[in-house]
Amino acid sequence: MELQKRCDRNRKRSKRRAIFCPIHGCYLDSASEKYSLYADTAGQLQQRGIGRKTAMMLVASKTTVPLTGEWLEAFWCEQCQKIEWYYIKKKDNRYDIAIAPVELWQQAVGVTNPDGNPSVGEFTRRHARMTGYDARREFQLRG
Repeated sequence: MELQKRCDRNRKRSKRRAIFCPIHGCYLDSASEKYSLYADTAGQLQQRGIGRKTAMMLVASKTTVPLTGEWLEAFWCEQCQKIEWYYIKKKDNRYDIAIAPVELWQQAVGVTNPDGNPSVGEFTRRHARMTGYDARREFQLRG
């Protein structure tokens, strides 16, 4: 029988997630919320090991299927001194980590399009990014 320290036996708080930098191997600190992923085509479900027939039935009945144990999250690496977005897969208390591919952003829940809303014009997009901008000066009437 393996003896544990009393403080380890009675620990009720959750422990730090074992997510390490793929380059340096140091702990990564979370810098954002988790963005859950979903599948909206049968092919996306088949890539995750679900049979063709089952995948087609799921997509037909639910339109979108949440992918449990998969998400996008930003992490800060002490060694790299930068924030990087990663694709995380959790399986049996083990985390597989990879840099987030562009395609996955389209499957994330609650993420805004990085290119902006395609129906918004360039003028509006440019002025929305400006800080301390007085729009009234742009539209003064000359009379």
